[in-house]
Amino acid sequence: MAESSAGLSKEERDAVKERAKELREEAKAGKNREAGEKAVAKAIEEMPESDAAIAGRIHELVAEHAPQLMPKTWYSQPAYANTEGKVILFVQSAAKFKTRYCTLGFSEDAQLDDGQMWPTSFAVLEITPAVEKRIAELILGAAG
Repeated sequence: MAESSAGLSKEERDAVKERAKELREEAKAGKNREAGEKAVAKAIEEMPESDAAIAGRIHELVAEHAPQLMPKTWYSQPAYANTEGKVILFVQSAAKFKTRYCTLGFSEDAQLDDGQMWPTSFAVLEITPAVEKRIAELILGAAG
């Protein structure tokens, strides 16, 4: 059997370990914005330059349009939680799981419902003015 059929890939196992570490660190820090900002800054710093540019701009857009969201990391990636502590949006580096593009994703707690079907993640290749405008709209909608 191929490794992917036998269970979690190495990248997935590493992500699970990183998430367990994040949970332990969050428990120590509590809901501390400064600790969250530091964790997100570190996660962005560790990304390849192209992904870091995208994640960094998304981070700025979240701070500008939804400052009530708490920055944190989720599976070692930048994420933003609502007042209940639930992650509602996150950035996933293309390099992290060896995918073609950086992803802006939304959890089920994001308030993006639109009829019977709506997207929950977006490939982001570059931040242009039009892309930035759409991301800002999504952030506003997700945050409620």
